[in-house]
Amino acid sequence: MNIEQTVSAAVAGLQLGNTFTFDDLRDTVQDRRRRRLRVVELADLDAHDGLCAALISTDAEDFVLHARSDSALHRQQFVLHELAHMILGHCDGDDCTVDEALLPNIPPYTRARLLSRQDLDSETEIAAESLADRLAAGIRGAVFAESAYSEVFG
Repeated sequence: MNIEQTVSAAVAGLQLGNTFTFDDLRDTVQDRRRRRLRVVELADLDAHDGLCAALISTDAEDFVLHARSDSALHRQQFVLHELAHMILGHCDGDDCTVDEALLPNIPPYTRARLLSRQDLDSETEIAAESLADRLAAGIRGAVFAESAYSEVFG
């Protein structure tokens, strides 16, 4: 896998341009996946335990659950990383099944995603983080453009 090509193709495929808001990105992901996307902070989830965010998908909704952080940028990166996995199609379908006997009360997709996060040097994790960085740059660009506009014309 050529990660840079994969990420560039994913960004181009979103058709959001060079700058966009988080809401634009969320709406695009929802439209592509044909289900609602909810981002939820879990107070009991602690990034110091090594799990910053998790993606749970149902037939009707996708949930990005993330740890609390005092840094808005850090929280954004948690969420964008999970959105990147969605955009890149990681673990769509039955590609990431894990034996139900290991974690019987957790849906198969969630079991697979939680366990796969142990290998942070895998190509999928590197690609997701790279795409998350590119998405963050697009969002920052929109914020910068908006603030520069209001400074000049506000």
